[in-house]
Amino acid sequence: MALVLGSLLLLGLCGNSFSGGQPSSTDAPKAWNYELPATNYETQDSHTAGPIGILFELVHIFLYVVQPRDFPEDTLRKVIQKARESKIDYDKPENLILGLKIVYYEAGIILCSVLGLLFIILMPLVGYFFCMCRCCNKCGGEMHQRQKENGPFLRKCFAISLLVICIIISIGIFCGFVANHQVRTRIKRSRKLADSNFKDLRTLLNETPEQIKYILAQYNTTKDKAFSDLNSINSVLGGGILDRLRPNIIPVLDEIKSMATAIKETKEALENMNSTLKSLHQQSTQLSSSLTSVKTSLRASLNDPLCSVRPSSETCNSIRLSLSQLNSNPELRQLPPVDAELDKVNNVLRTDLDGLVQQGYQSLNDVPDRVQSQTKTVVAGIKRVLNSIGSDIDNVTQRLPIQDILSEFSVYVNNTESCIHRNLPTLEEYDSYWWLGGLVICSLLTLIVIFYYLGLLCGVCGYDRHATPTTRGCVSNMGGVFLMVGVGLSFLFCWILMIIVVLTFVFGANVEKLICEPYTTKELFRVLDTPYLLNEDWEYYLSGKLFNKSKMKLTFEQVYSDCKKNRGTYGTLHLQNSFNISECLNINEHTTSISSELESLKVNLNIFLLGAAGRKNLQDFAACGIDRMNYDTYLAQTGKSPAGVNLLSFAYDLEAKANSLPPGNLRNSLKRDAQTIKTIHQQRVLPIEQSLSTLYQSVKILQRTGNGLLERVNRILASLDFAQNFITNNISSVIIEETKKYGKTIIGYFEHYLQWIEFSISEKVASCKPVATALDTAVDVFLCSYIIDPLNLFWFGIGKATVFLLPALIFAVKLAKYYRRMDSEDVYDDVETIPMKNMENGNNGYHKDHLYGIHNPVMTSPSQH
Repeated sequence: MALVLGSLLLLGLCGNSFSGGQPSSTDAPKAWNYELPATNYETQDSHTAGPIGILFELVHIFLYVVQPRDFPEDTLRKVIQKARESKIDYDKPENLILGLKIVYYEAGIILCSVLGLLFIILMPLVGYFFCMCRCCNKCGGEMHQRQKENGPFLRKCFAISLLVICIIISIGIFCGFVANHQVRTRIKRSRKLADSNFKDLRTLLNETPEQIKYILAQYNTTKDKAFSDLNSINSVLGGGILDRLRPNIIPVLDEIKSMATAIKETKEALENMNSTLKSLHQQSTQLSSSLTSVKTSLRASLNDPLCSVRPSSETCNSIRLSLSQLNSNPELRQLPPVDAELDKVNNVLRTDLDGLVQQGYQSLNDVPDRVQSQTKTVVAGIKRVLNSIGSDIDNVTQRLPIQDILSEFSVYVNNTESCIHRNLPTLEEYDSYWWLGGLVICSLLTLIVIFYYLGLLCGVCGYDRHATPTTRGCVSNMGGVFLMVGVGLSFLFCWILMIIVVLTFVFGANVEKLICEPYTTKELFRVLDTPYLLNEDWEYYLSGKLFNKSKMKLTFEQVYSDCKKNRGTYGTLHLQNSFNISECLNINEHTTSISSELESLKVNLNIFLLGAAGRKNLQDFAACGIDRMNYDTYLAQTGKSPAGVNLLSFAYDLEAKANSLPPGNLRNSLKRDAQTIKTIHQQRVLPIEQSLSTLYQSVKILQRTGNGLLERVNRILASLDFAQNFITNNISSVIIEETKKYGKTIIGYFEHYLQWIEFSISEKVASCKPVATALDTAVDVFLCSYIIDPLNLFWFGIGKATVFLLPALIFAVKLAKYYRRMDSEDVYDDVETIPMKNMENGNNGYHKDHLYGIHNPVMTSPSQH
């Protein structure tokens, strides 16, 4: 394993690219309570080129135009297979076909290379013959300019064309400078980038033991939770049983308690009613006696002689007639007593029904404590089992191959880091040479284009349209000279530049198309995953290398993809083929002992529900007859007055009549009797009215209590029977179900924990993302982004500038004739016949002076005289 990972990293950092993977779908268990501490890595997952990326994209577009064909997977497989052969017969048809396929794929690059080679071969030859012709006054070497009618137009067209071409060349030179600078700056970042990757790899190596320790530490958390539930078995298991019993028992007890309260209220009401009736009988007798006495007194007073004399006789007669109203209510003394009912209720209350109900409540509330007292032995056994599971898990994690694999891998990381740090100075030195060479090349092209720019500048600024070719100014002549110097330098160096362009183009284009692009699209990995490709005896190279089981499907693409997803090493490399964590952490094996301990858990519960005495009390209360009492008799009397008249009103009326009589004994006697009646009202009538009110309240309580008494008692007894049947028939199943639920909760903690261990080890522990990042850094960043992209941009810019030197030198040669000062010029036969316009432009109607023996003494060179 370590060898494979080390090889991947080493080959990646050295520039080879193979990795990738089919994403593996792994479903984590739901609702984790644990989470491995997050590991932070320094190296970025992706690299961005910034604004310069636009130039790189232009190069990629150009390469796509040159090489639009898809990556040749089949051809590359056959090439690799042929490379393993010791001797290759190139005459075999399959080898010829393979060669043709390679040529077909490389057709665009080959064509561009051939054109470059033609450029390299022809440019020196053309330059040589051009130079010889110029020396022989041919090919524009003769310092004589023949005037043409369209000369100004041609001069302007040549100047504009040369300017446009120079701008294009300048853009190419700019690309060359940028690419050259990018190579230098990016190579300088390589050391920091490598250090960042190795730091991440060491973080992976150092964090893995900590992750395993964290996993083991979570067992204590799980065990503490289980121990907490075991110590709280009274509230967890007992509470669960109690919650199941409450809905069936508590309502019955509540109804019985309500009935016990009603019996007490009935007794109190009967006692109040009984005492009230006795009081009413006594008070009514006293009232009757008092009223009889006052009637006798009034009759005696009315026998006074004054009552026979008018008008006093009328008053006395009215008083005499009203005496019949001074009677007490005789029915108050005839109300039936309630002694019999009270005795029956007292008999009912001889059994403490309320105490029986409280005993039922208490037996129910004692369930948790009884559960705890009866399960002490089982709880202790479960705790011993849980302690043993911790040591088993520790042994399993110690046997994991991840630690050994990473230990071996750390050796390769150290060796690779030493190798890179040892070779980086050499790379930086070579980069300096490359940078200097690129600077020289770009500067040389810059020099050439500067001459063209100077030639255009001097030529355009110094050109005088009134001057003849032999009288042109120094500035214009200097412009022509600059142009010819640019032409000479172009012929001298352009073929050398093209050699560099062709070499870098062939290398850079092929690396981009055969490594960088297929690495990004993972097509390259599919080639490496071809069965029997890297080893003719192994179907899958990685599985054969790791486990010597080449039939098992383990691909570079899958490993790379899993590592990119930050998946653990165990799951990524399918280490279950060498150490199956699922079998070692078999949940059933670890939970069987817990289940067996829980199965031995027995709980016996006795729930008290009233009993026979309580049932008889309820039945006796229903039969006591309070629901059959004649309440209307009592209620009818409570609405009547204790006397036949309102004594207070009668007394006031008597007093008023007495005041109407003349002063004397009769008047005083009647007043005394009126006062006596008031006293009777106060002392006899008001207590009777209070007793009647008390009687009314007691009767109402008895009515409420006795209303549907038999039905209520029958309903309570039926509910009691149902609850008793539930306890008798179902309490054992309730205890078993709650015990299983409790055991499932305890076991669930460890099932959950063991599943989390399996998931964490398979998917999270020793996540190999730094390895994939290091490979991306080596191939995608270092090779492709730091080297190949700037290299391709370099040949693209320099190549474009070099190619456009060809039309540039043609236009420069053509344009130089219009700027340079000529040695001779054309003269006219008849100046008078030449139109003014032609005179101004210096065109038409002229001949070469030396053809006619006419020499211009000013413009002709001394050698011609």
